[in-house]
Amino acid sequence: MMILNILIAFTLLISSSYANTLAFDYCVGDPTLPHGPSGYSCKDPRRVTTNDFAYSGLRTPSNTSNALKYGVSYAIDKQFPALTGMGISMARNDIDVGGVVPLHSHRTAELAILIKGTIVAGFIDTNNKPFYKTLNEGDIFVFPPALEHFQFNVGNVPVVAYAAFPSSNPGFQGISSALFKNNLPTDIIQKISLLDVAQIKKLKAVFGGTN
Repeated sequence: MMILNILIAFTLLISSSYANTLAFDYCVGDPTLPHGPSGYSCKDPRRVTTNDFAYSGLRTPSNTSNALKYGVSYAIDKQFPALTGMGISMARNDIDVGGVVPLHSHRTAELAILIKGTIVAGFIDTNNKPFYKTLNEGDIFVFPPALEHFQFNVGNVPVVAYAAFPSSNPGFQGISSALFKNNLPTDIIQKISLLDVAQIKKLKAVFGGTN
C-alpha cells in the first residue's frame, strides 16, 4: 500500500504544473485518426467509456530474455490513449540479475522509483561529469531532460522499477541502438566511434543492424 501511495504522489507531482493549463476535460486519443507532433487526434467523446481511463499493461513483468537482461513496458499515449494531452506517462523496468539499462536519453525529465532490488542509477551532464548512486527499495532518482543516463542491477534478485515522465510520449534514444540497430554503414560508424570493424559487426548482430 505504501508503494502505491508513493507512485500516486510522485506521478501527480510531476504533472501538477501542467494541470493548470488544461483547456478541456480530457482527450482520449484515437490511433485510427491522424497523429501529429501534438499527439493523437481526440476520440469522439460520445464513444469514450470508463475503460478508456484504465490500463493494466504495467502489471505484467517485461521480457528480459535478451543480451542486456532488461525489459521495459510503457504506459504512453500509444498504449494508453487517455494520456493524450495530459503531459504525463509511466514505464516499468524489469532488470534481471546482472542486467543493465544502457545509456539512453528522453526528451523530458524522468523520475524513477525502485520497487524491488538494488541498482546503480546515474547520468552524465553536458560537462561530462557523472552523477550516480546505489539505490535500494523505495528510493527515487531524477534524470534531467535529454541527458544520457543508465541503470544496472547490482543485487542478487531481479529489479522492478517504475518511472514517470512529464509528457504523454517522452521518447527514447539509446546510444547502442542508434548506432547498431539500423543500416548506418559500418565504415561511417567506424569513423565516428573509433571502434574496429569486427566489433561493429558483432554489435550489429546483437542489435539487429545491417550494412
